Amino acid sequence: MNQEEIKSIIHGILQGSIPLEEGAQQIERGFSEPVGSFAVLDHQRAARTGFPEVIYGPGKTTDQIIKIFRHLQVRNSTVMATRIERPVADILLKSLPDATYNEAAKILYVCSESPTREGITVVTAGTGDIPVAEEAALTAELMGNRVNRIFDVGVAGIHRLFNRLTEIRQARVIIAIAGMEGALASVIGGLVSCPVIAVPTSIGYGANFHGVTPLLAMLSSCANGIGVVNIDNGYGAGCLAARINRLSDHGAA
Repeated sequence: MNQEEIKSIIHGILQGSIPLEEGAQQIERGFSEPVGSFAVLDHQRAARTGFPEVIYGPGKTTDQIIKIFRHLQVRNSTVMATRIERPVADILLKSLPDATYNEAAKILYVCSESPTREGITVVTAGTGDIPVAEEAALTAELMGNRVNRIFDVGVAGIHRLFNRLTEIRQARVIIAIAGMEGALASVIGGLVSCPVIAVPTSIGYGANFHGVTPLLAMLSSCANGIGVVNIDNGYGAGCLAARINRLSDHGAA
């Protein structure tokens, strides 16, 4: 609920067209809304952070996801649910026919607006990192950004990265995604002037320790301007990139 909506309710109370108790309830629902006994929606999330609350799928029943999704749709043009597996998506789509499912990103969403803001590039070391990359890329797109994808340019064949370097350097913010030893983020960080968001993935052999090795490597990078999110956290990287890229709007003004 924005200031104009609150003012309108207060005006209605003062004019007598809205009973005091009803007006108070409307304002209260505008900030948070219980959904059954299992969720309380944060309707001020978009006003505070620039994007509505997002549904994290695992641990929720399909019925809970459907009810939360529908309640969010009432107030938001974009609604997304993350980490949705295909069998769950098939069930959800029967009750949410206007939603779209991206299997690579494991995101179920509705969005009535096309992305317009340029500046984000997602780069992966290998093909195995693409699911995390797609989660990051689609998240950023749903937050209003056009995303350039550059896949499979890891350091084992570093010429592949150099072949795309001119294109990579055009980004305002880069998401570098890698498993194994996670070297890609450090290499890119030493070649570009923009912020780099490093995403370690759980892709790799035993000593990768399900992503711990690239996580520690990225945290220990000697390249400047690198921030690191958690293992396989494409969603978090997409959010951070969208916020950084949004700052360019203020700079242009």
